[in-house]
Amino acid sequence: MFDSGATVAAALDAGGADLDDEQRQPNGVDLTVGAVFEQTETGAIRRDGKRVGEREELEPEDGTYRLEAGTYVVRYGEPVRIPDDRIGFVLPRSTLLRNSCTLDTAVWDAGYEGVGEGRLDVGHAIEIEPGARIAQLVLATADHDGTYEGSYQGERL
Repeated sequence: MFDSGATVAAALDAGGADLDDEQRQPNGVDLTVGAVFEQTETGAIRRDGKRVGEREELEPEDGTYRLEAGTYVVRYGEPVRIPDDRIGFVLPRSTLLRNSCTLDTAVWDAGYEGVGEGRLDVGHAIEIEPGARIAQLVLATADHDGTYEGSYQGERL
């Protein structure tokens, strides 16, 4: 079962997020754009480890990211804390989809804390302001063994 937006907001508030009232939704919390990157180097996923390729942070022009069709990495603007008895899913806001763009984010396991990132696929050129609401975090009850202790734990906190 998915949690209410008030429950999700309380979990983020406990993790240090400073949410605006407009970010609080009936079924989740909107996440904003903190930064946008283009990957410039090959990454690697191997059986014995992984490496994220180097990226270049894009600078907004006149206060706006002007993104051409392509693939980018977006860093969210809020620190996230997934409660130990929950699992987190991040979904694109509908306006992003209506503008020929989408957002992919992996499952956020129970206990994850950090400022996460997602893959932004731009199907048609778009302008996005830093701090604009781009995604929605929802939490669901989940049975699990243990909590997240991976290499991304505590990222950018």
